[in-house]
Amino acid sequence: MALSKIERRIKIKHRIRKKVFGTLERPRMTVYRSNRYISVQIIDDTRGQTLVSASSRIKEISEANGTKSQKAAMVGKLIAQRALEAGITKVVFDRNGYLYHGKVKSLADGAREGGLIL
Repeated sequence: MALSKIERRIKIKHRIRKKVFGTLERPRMTVYRSNRYISVQIIDDTRGQTLVSASSRIKEISEANGTKSQKAAMVGKLIAQRALEAGITKVVFDRNGYLYHGKVKSLADGAREGGLIL
């Protein structure tokens, strides 16, 4: 029996999370993508605490003109700015089971442009 799209993503997510772990020195940057929005968190897995977060649901980004990929790049720059303010320069990227293209890739590229080291 074939897996549904969500079940397939969750299997990939578990496979990734076996290897990717965020520490205080290099926290994990995880992405959640819906059909309409994209959000990202920087998490310290040793304490189980979210350090910084950003989303395309904030007013400046949601009202901006552009495609969803362009808005994802804006979210990437925003998370990089907030992370640098919090003293975070290096992160481990967790694509959360999504394919690394489109909105997820745009977000990662935007974070790199903003100054984060992935």
